[in-house]
Amino acid sequence: MKISEPEFARICRGIRDDRDSIVKHNPIGSDQEILLWMLLSCLVSFLSLSEIETPCFTGKPDAATYREAILFVLKDRRSADFDPASYLAEMLA
Repeated sequence: MKISEPEFARICRGIRDDRDSIVKHNPIGSDQEILLWMLLSCLVSFLSLSEIETPCFTGKPDAATYREAILFVLKDRRSADFDPASYLAEMLA
């Protein structure tokens, strides 16, 4: 399965819009870590990734780790080439 730019944008905006509730109910780290973790989780579900395709982490992941994992997941799963960085920045602003 692949994700389009509008679908990715919609997911990022939804997370941004629900930011307060997401952070309140998932106290796992910094706000950025929580939102990036949520996005990664949404992408794993949306793209129907298998356990083998899902990134796994050693140690305690930070925001940079989640960002890298998101970019890794998107690498070959975008229906058209787009830059996810602006959507990540908007989501985290």
